Amino acid sequence: MPIKEEYPKKILSFDNQIERLIGRGLLIPDVEKAKEFLRNISYFRLQGYWWEFQSDKKTHEFKEGTSFDDIINLYTFDRKLRLILFDAIERVEIALRSKLVYYLSIELDQWWFENKDNFHNHSYFKESLKEIDKELNRTKEVFIKSHYEKYGDKQRPPAYKTLEVISFGCLSKLYSNLKKDITAKERVAKEFDLPNSNYLKSWSISFNIVRNIIAHHSRLWNRNLDFPPRILSKPKSDFINLAENEHSLYHITSCLLYVLNKVSKGHSLKEKIIQLIEDSPYIDLKEMGFPEDWRKQNIWK
Repeated sequence: MPIKEEYPKKILSFDNQIERLIGRGLLIPDVEKAKEFLRNISYFRLQGYWWEFQSDKKTHEFKEGTSFDDIINLYTFDRKLRLILFDAIERVEIALRSKLVYYLSIELDQWWFENKDNFHNHSYFKESLKEIDKELNRTKEVFIKSHYEKYGDKQRPPAYKTLEVISFGCLSKLYSNLKKDITAKERVAKEFDLPNSNYLKSWSISFNIVRNIIAHHSRLWNRNLDFPPRILSKPKSDFINLAENEHSLYHITSCLLYVLNKVSKGHSLKEKIIQLIEDSPYIDLKEMGFPEDWRKQNIWK
């Protein structure tokens, strides 16, 4: 086994962290306030936000005039954005869960999720069942416990109970792996205003990636997704022109807005995003993939 190089960096005290930032050209008018943020957010987490303010990425010198408040403002914007999108994704997840339970249980039976004949890839099916069992075993939900007490544990609870405790990721995998000849698969996609199941598969995977980023409190505002939602060139409802960067947050937020308009009438995602951006004039929308005419796009009007 090769000898690994010893990691050279040591943890810095809060005073030394402040000293280093000032030495790199960052303006810190209120040192004690800055220390308080470093105590509760951490130097390492804030690094992801002050990266945008550095003129030299190797020496980590800050652009002239950059203040600690600029970094906190960006961090706060990102936090608010994550909360808004998390609420939106939750609505999509619940809608997908409800439709899978209903349409597949009607077409097949209430235990369709544990029948390998309903799935294309049996290896993925086995992995999904393992994940389902893991969630069933660790859940504290009363309706699962009471089900086992009344009916025994020789069979898993029916879909309307079991699917309530599995993750969005597992839910997406189950849907994606369903056989094409199952009518409900396309029916569910149509209810999201999408052309077919391939689109819903792609979009739900992308939404789940964003959900996981948010759940881990990671930086989101200018992130490019490795797995973007499939481009919707012929939308059935108001949407955007083809995005210049399909990996951008602008594209995925527009996709979220598109499906919410169908499955969650009365939502306020658009209004919340617009208000957040208006309240944050310091944000570079190009970094998020927003075009200059984004407010003129049909879905954002």
